[in-house]
Formats: sequence, structure tokens, C-alpha cells
Amino acid sequence: MAVLAFDHAPVGLAVTRNRVIERCNARFCETFGYAEDELPQRSLAVLYPSQEEFLRIGEIGSRRMRETGRYADERIMQRRNGALFWCRVRGQSLTPDDPFARAVWSFADLSESRPVADLTARERQVAALLAEGQTNKEIARVLELSPRTAEAHRARLQAKLGARNTAELVARLTGLPL
Repeated sequence: MAVLAFDHAPVGLAVTRNRVIERCNARFCETFGYAEDELPQRSLAVLYPSQEEFLRIGEIGSRRMRETGRYADERIMQRRNGALFWCRVRGQSLTPDDPFARAVWSFADLSESRPVADLTARERQVAALLAEGQTNKEIARVLELSPRTAEAHRARLQAKLGARNTAELVARLTGLPL
């Protein structure tokens, strides 16, 4: 029964070992635009817009998973054809002492409710933190920026997404109706 649930889940599922895909379901492959035999034994890095983002999110995820054994966020990911899309990611470590040694992940495509704007890597980082409810000061601390720089990124996001204020920006980032 567990195999049936894994293979036919309505979201993409992957089992990883040290951030390398061991096994994934058909929805996972479909979400990222790969054939079912192409992703096993490949690094999750191929699914990120850049190596820098793969490493940065890995550092954040490792810290959180060491504390709780779990990680969750919403971020921009990349399909095989290079198209970017918003994705809800949830992870559970199977090896608490070494969180990435073995983990199970779910990936839900949010592109229908949250289109991607043309954002820089830093703007994507700020957008993800804003979507989590972080303040400019908290974003500055996490990204090691000055609060004014974080505010400038938020202001550029507002302009790019046509939001009049932070509440409207967060609504646009999270796909909530305005």
C-alpha cells in the first residue's frame, strides 16, 4: 500500500540521500519536466535556478532540520526547460543526526496560483522570506544585509509585482486573492 501511495501521490515525492535523488514518483518528474528514468542518482541542484541558491537553501534547511527534523518553504524552482516556477517544498529527515543523509521530500507546483515575475536571485530570496511573514529587519538578519538594503529589495518587488503596499505584495507572493 505504501508503494501505491508514493507512486500515485498528487504531489511530487522524492527520497534523497545527501541531496541526491534516490527515488521519485511520476508527479515529481512531471512537475520538473523530466522523464521518470532521468532524475534518480542526480543531485537536487538541477532543480534550482542556480548553484548559489541550492547551496544557500541547503544551509538554511540543514540548520532547521537539525533542530526539528523537518523543513518547509515556498521557493522558486526550475524545470528542465529552464522555466522558473513557485514550489511548496516540505521535507522530513530520516536521519536526525545528519539531516540530509536520508530524507523524504514533497514538491507542490504553485504556478497556477502564483505566477513568477522576472526577479533577481536576491529578490527571490527576499520574496520567499516575505511570504514566510518575515519583517525587513528579520530578512536583513537572515540574508546578512542592512535593513535599508532589505527595504530597497522589498520596494523593488512591490514595483515589479504592481503592489501598493507590503500587505498587497505578500498577497501576490502567496497567491492569496486580492
